[in-house]
Amino acid sequence: GIAEGADLLLDGRGLKVDEFPNGFFVGPTIFDNVTPDMEIANHEIFGPVTSIIRTKNLDEAIEVVNSRKFANATCIYTDSGAAARKFKYKVKPSMVGINIGIAAPMSFFPFGGSGNSMFGDIKAHGQEIFQFFTDTKVVIERWL
Repeated sequence: GIAEGADLLLDGRGLKVDEFPNGFFVGPTIFDNVTPDMEIANHEIFGPVTSIIRTKNLDEAIEVVNSRKFANATCIYTDSGAAARKFKYKVKPSMVGINIGIAAPMSFFPFGGSGNSMFGDIKAHGQEIFQFFTDTKVVIERWL
């Protein structure tokens, strides 16, 4: 991240929780100005880490999302219903957030990722168990 030129907006390293002095914690971490060729854009990072890749337009954003080998989740913030609709139908990840930061639904919703994020033959919950190799998508939207 930092070594390749990303801007560290929020550093979650060294988090201390008073109630658990012997614990090991990672706080929220935000990288901005990440580019698609950076290491942090090409690996799955599980934890409170967000990498922001800025694009010129919606089509470029969709292209960047779909070019990733991992396809677990993605999100977009917009006030355009047309942009949201195009994004949710054109991107490959199985979990799509629209105006919501983390596209991870409650545990009883289907989950499992797409692309290299998928591990095994079936996704983890619900009807997905019976759909085997069907590639489905969950979209969570919030409009204010």
